[in-house]
Amino acid sequence: MTRIAIVVLTLTLGLLAAAAAVLASPWWCLGAVPLLALGLLGAWDLLQRQHSVLRNYPVLGHARFLLEQIRPELQQYFIERNFDGRPFDRDVRTIVYERAKGTDAEQPYGTERDVYLAGYEYLVPSMAPRQAPGTPPRVQIGGPDCRHPYDMALLNVSAMSFGSLSANAILALNGGAAAGGFAHDTGEGGLSEYHLRPGGDLVWEIGTGYFGCRTQDGDFDPAEFADKAAHDHVKCVSLKLSQGAKPGIGGVLPGTKVNAEIAKVRDVPQGQTVISPPYHKLFSTPRELVRAVARLRELSGGKPTGFKLCVGSRQQFLAVCKAMLEEGATPDFIIVDGGEGGTGAAPMEFADHVGAPLTEGLLTVHNALVGAGLRDRVRIGASGKIATGTDLVKRLVQGADYGNAARAMMFAVGCIQAQRCHTNTCPSGVATQDPRRARALDVRDKTPRVRRFQEATVASALEIMASMGVTDPAELRPHMLRRRIDPHTERSYEELYEWLEPGQLLAEPPEAWAADWKTADPDRFTV
Repeated sequence: MTRIAIVVLTLTLGLLAAAAAVLASPWWCLGAVPLLALGLLGAWDLLQRQHSVLRNYPVLGHARFLLEQIRPELQQYFIERNFDGRPFDRDVRTIVYERAKGTDAEQPYGTERDVYLAGYEYLVPSMAPRQAPGTPPRVQIGGPDCRHPYDMALLNVSAMSFGSLSANAILALNGGAAAGGFAHDTGEGGLSEYHLRPGGDLVWEIGTGYFGCRTQDGDFDPAEFADKAAHDHVKCVSLKLSQGAKPGIGGVLPGTKVNAEIAKVRDVPQGQTVISPPYHKLFSTPRELVRAVARLRELSGGKPTGFKLCVGSRQQFLAVCKAMLEEGATPDFIIVDGGEGGTGAAPMEFADHVGAPLTEGLLTVHNALVGAGLRDRVRIGASGKIATGTDLVKRLVQGADYGNAARAMMFAVGCIQAQRCHTNTCPSGVATQDPRRARALDVRDKTPRVRRFQEATVASALEIMASMGVTDPAELRPHMLRRRIDPHTERSYEELYEWLEPGQLLAEPPEAWAADWKTADPDRFTV
């Protein structure tokens, strides 16, 4: 039977069924409409040329597309185990939700994880545990060139822009930061009223697009930057070199999302697609980077200034360390973003395969600064899947001074990991600019959840450290974190990785670092 004959037969059967229903009884008219609709749909499926499945399986083929559309939800809620979901498993999401709501985050009947599986890590408890401190310690950010040091909390809101997140989400995050006394990174989308209105402490992030401090040509505008950086709520300034989910490429904000409000915040034309270049115009060499950070610090009135990056080449970072030494200037902080970090949207190849994971990134930056004799002048922030007290303690052991959380904070304000961030159809109103969807996020309800999550997570981290026999993060040591190599072997981080001594690169670089240190050039980023 030819395809035309099948189309005619389908339409005929649909019409006959509809006519028979109408003639049998007027009440059957209600059933005739669906029958006719199915007949028309089947005819269209047979005639269209875009989907082979529908041409071979008219009407029924649509079930395949429906199931594919809801596959993430089916996987997340009914198939995956509590501990093996990605990017965040159900156990982690649950603990964030419970802490945000102020309920018990406990688990009965023991762990579900295979503790003999290669890669399993655990923290070492002490036979002489301590009492956890009642007041969480803070980290002072500010080197010798900083005139307004800032005391950073152990856990803060990581970089997420207004535009990527809804206004209500930003209000809730900043309100939670204000109530809990921790910092909120603005992301590279500029300073909006939603960042400023609740009164939380801000880390103003400046990306390659210089949003909020740019000229009409997209260059950096020092006058506008100085004016906004002087705001009392801006406590630190962060120059974003790269981010974990997509290091080395810029971003694109479609013109359909650039409404009047976002255009004003970002200093861009309304309705036009905005492109962030992959590189900065402020610098092109390690030495120029160090000078750019020093210039931003001066323009901000001496506020703590640093940069964020996803680590790639150790040689290139060592070149930056050499530039710091020769220029006699350092950033006040460096935020290390792991390759497992998240974003609203990124090419799969970049998210999966480009950039060092947070562990290797932290170890590289920490040891490079120690070996160059600069670690006491620079604080290190860690950003990349920090959601629990255990995550935070591990990063402190690996060399960080404090942590930042993005997606965990999104969970705290209602994110359900629907992974629709880039479609403007976020079902919980977190990552969308659709007013109808965004209104679902109630700021008064979500603001205290952000505070409670941060407070409970830091308290958990302090309790874990106390069980390890320490009361201050500075007392943590690499031997306190162990990793299973195989079912019969485990090693501590002290054994697994090389830890440099202060100034060791300047005196006698170890063999594993010697070649990179020798070839690192403060006047160019070698490939």
